[in-house]
This record gives sequence, structure tokens and C-alpha cells, in this order.
Amino acid sequence: MIGQPGDASKKNEVIPDHNSPYYIHASDYPRQMHISEALTDSNYVDWSQEMINFLFAKNKTDFIDGTIKKPDPTAVEYMIWMRCDAMIKGWLNTTMENEIRNSVKYASTTEEMWKDLKEILGKHSAPRAYELKQTLTTTRKDGSSVSTYYRKLRVLWDELESVLSTPGCSCEIGRMLVELKDKEKLYEFLLGLDNELSSIRTQILPINPIPTIGIAYHLVSEDEQQTNIATGKRPIADTTAFQAFIPSKRDTRDTHQPPIKCSEKEGWS
Repeated sequence: MIGQPGDASKKNEVIPDHNSPYYIHASDYPRQMHISEALTDSNYVDWSQEMINFLFAKNKTDFIDGTIKKPDPTAVEYMIWMRCDAMIKGWLNTTMENEIRNSVKYASTTEEMWKDLKEILGKHSAPRAYELKQTLTTTRKDGSSVSTYYRKLRVLWDELESVLSTPGCSCEIGRMLVELKDKEKLYEFLLGLDNELSSIRTQILPINPIPTIGIAYHLVSEDEQQTNIATGKRPIADTTAFQAFIPSKRDTRDTHQPPIKCSEKEGWS
């Protein structure tokens, strides 16, 4: 990336360091496939989270969210910005089905391409959120181990958070919203337990302050283990659960940005 001495055409270029969003590694090239599956009409939420995670690792999220704007053609950063933007376009294009790629191939910047994809495919969030909510109401332990049941719920909760995210506000209202969602998760977890665990459920509900979902899970899991030991019941193998459910994706949405205040959130006062 560093020009040869005396190369007049590159003397005014900015030479980025490894921590700069303008840095491009020597092994990077536009047609690399960096996520597990290509973008289709039905997987936008999963695809966008994987892509954001990859771009965050590459220190390139500022290009898709518009933080780093396209410089003026006379600016010293112009050519290196164009190279970075072209590289990210290549990464995005490589991970799309042909029909989707054709619908956004004329976008002038990666920021514009990202917005177009969200406009075209992000509209499915509401039906998916409804489907996830419906699945949560019918998910039960049904004789499986507590850990298998808990993992099922975690997959659903994580995906639901990606389509119905809580406003990232650092104020008191934001904290209350997070606590409310945590309580909903706790009640959903307890609701789906088998009758044989009704005793521990009854013990957890009156606890004040109300325990976190993590604490409740460990209490129920310990009770299950004690029951298995007392009855001589062998633990249930969890192999099928690993095959049926993918590992949960943790929140990767714009983690490089600080928490916002209510006054900065549209629709909040």
C-alpha cells in the first residue's frame, strides 16, 4: 500500500495505520466470501448481523452507516476512500444471490447499497417477529433437559431482539425497558417447564428482587440434577438439540457506537 520513493502520483495520499478504517490488509480482495450463507429473500436479519460482525472486525462499519462520508475528489483521502468503498462493495456483492445483486449493483456507495438492501428486504421483520413470538408461546421443555430447553429459548430471544430491538438508551427509561424484557424472558422460561419442576418454579416466583433469567436457569438446572440423582434417572443426551438449533448470535448491532440519550432517539422526548 505504500508507494515507491519518487512516485509523484501517490505523494499526497494518506498512508493509513493498521487501526485506521482506511487500512486494507494485503490478503483482502473484493470477491472473498466471509459469511456462512448468501443473502436471500428470507434471511436478511441473519445475513446483516453476520456481515456487520465481519465489517466490525475489519474496522469498516463506518462506511456502511455513513459515519465516514465520501470525500471531495480534491481531498487527499479521496482515492483511498474509493478503494475501501470498492472493496466493501465486492464483499457485499459476493454474499448475495444474483437477483438481489442485480437490484443494488448501481448503488454509488456502500452506504447507499446497505440502505437499499434494508429497504428491499428489511420489510419482512414484522412477520418474522410475529412468527417468533408465536413460537415462544408454544415452546415447552416437553421432557427434554433444562439446558436443551433453555438453548431453544435463547435462539428465539436473540433473533427476536434483532428484529424488535430495545432502544439503546442509557437513561432510566432505557434501563426499565431492558429490565421489563428480562422479566418477560424469565416468565416465558418458567411457563414452559414441565409439571415435575413446578415446585422450583413456585419457589422462584416469590423471590424479591426477581432473579435474572441466568440465575433462574441455574436454580432449575440444579433442581433437575438433584431429581435425577434421587430417582436414578440418567441425563438426557443433547445431541439432537445441537443438530436442530444453530448457536445463538449475540448482539452485534453497531457495538462501536456509544449508548444514545432519549433526546437523540427519534420519537423520544
